[in-house]
Amino acid sequence: MKASEIRTMTPEQLNEKLAGLKKDLFFLRMQHATNQLDNPLKIRETKHDIARVKTMLREKELQAGASDKQ
Repeated sequence: MKASEIRTMTPEQLNEKLAGLKKDLFFLRMQHATNQLDNPLKIRETKHDIARVKTMLREKELQAGASDKQ
């Protein structure tokens, strides 16, 4: 997932995406624990995607706060 794709999403869409990514990470960890995971790099990619989504949520939150003060 690219940051440019995430920037176009609304906060509601970002929250939904975050929940889905967390669920994916849970299942990937379970597969890894039972030695069923084909590509262990998927765990790392999913963690990075979660961080990107959280970063964008925070940026949008700060932008909303800055516009309220003006």
